Amino acid sequence: MLYRKVPKTGEELSILGFGAMCLPTCEDGSIDEDRAIAQMRHAIDNGVNYVDTAWPYHDGQSEAAVAKALHDGYREKVNIADKLPQWLVKTREDMDTLLNDQLERLGVDCIDYYLVHAIEWNSWQRLEGLGITEFLNQALADGRIRNAGFSFHGVTEDFKKIVDAFPWTFCQIRYNLLNQENQAGTAGVKYAASKDLAVMVMEPLRRGDLGKPEAPAPVQELWDTASVKRTPAEWALRWLWNDPKITVVLSDMSEEAHIEENLAVANQGRTYSLTQKELGIIDRVATKYSELMQVGCDGCSFCMPCPAAVRIPWCFEQYNSARMFTEKEDVTRSWYALTLSNEFAGKSAYASQCNNCGECLRHCPRKINIPEKLAEVSEYFENTDMQAVVDGFMQIQAQ
Repeated sequence: MLYRKVPKTGEELSILGFGAMCLPTCEDGSIDEDRAIAQMRHAIDNGVNYVDTAWPYHDGQSEAAVAKALHDGYREKVNIADKLPQWLVKTREDMDTLLNDQLERLGVDCIDYYLVHAIEWNSWQRLEGLGITEFLNQALADGRIRNAGFSFHGVTEDFKKIVDAFPWTFCQIRYNLLNQENQAGTAGVKYAASKDLAVMVMEPLRRGDLGKPEAPAPVQELWDTASVKRTPAEWALRWLWNDPKITVVLSDMSEEAHIEENLAVANQGRTYSLTQKELGIIDRVATKYSELMQVGCDGCSFCMPCPAAVRIPWCFEQYNSARMFTEKEDVTRSWYALTLSNEFAGKSAYASQCNNCGECLRHCPRKINIPEKLAEVSEYFENTDMQAVVDGFMQIQAQ
């Protein structure tokens, strides 16, 4: 296993982190704990020292499964990352209550890497008004958390503002070879690194899409031109680890074969280890994927802010993902409903809110008919009650 240092502390973290969002499950949907525990311990035995969980994962059961995996001396071998479910926070007191509940769920006195979960500028401003900075400083001072960070799903400019809003140690972003311009993007990676933040990457395989053994035929043809043959998953992971600004790449591993592959690739994930020719192939692959997308949006966000508060690039990203990887449709619909809701985004941002004002059309460098495409997104995703999806999720979280 290879390790990289957290810039502000010098602590060494494994370049591969174990994500506990998609643990193996039984037929009834509950976590297969025996198998999950064995998987996590196997990864730790092979050098992984960063395990990431969160309040909502597996309907609130992930933290308990991680706690069991870290019995028998394994707690001392790893850093635990967990997240404040900010959508449940209504008062300053809620922050302490939730953190204390998480400490109890995990069976620990301290969480090593604690994130404010899934924030963007609107939700961050709401939390600031409730006292989030006081809470984080207090939790750091009294030892309940060792490092403060945040996970992010907004646009680049908002990411930069949040980076500057608190003396964070680290951040966590969705980043992969198809999302170089979406959300925080490459510009966000560079900005975070310039501020000495460790950068933890989630969804390196775009929720598994980039890890399929067989890529779409036009993409596979490009991979086949490389002199060194690698699986699509290996290419995607090696691309991330090639960048010294990336500290940890989180992989949500539920299959033993995937764990073995990721561990093997992590042993080769050195910075600047890809050739210029290989990087050129990866660039062409990213371009080919963009050509296959339903909406030719590259996430530049020139269309933002939207007067109707629609998160235009995120709407298109979810639409492209659902249409290009059809087996992900149901998952993407739920994700669309949640991440664009008032509860998560601080202000609802659905495609259906578009009022055809046309402001975005003046700024789109790709000349996309954005209102027309947003109507497609709305028709595709919002044929069910969005609020019912959100309410169902919130009810489970509150239990």
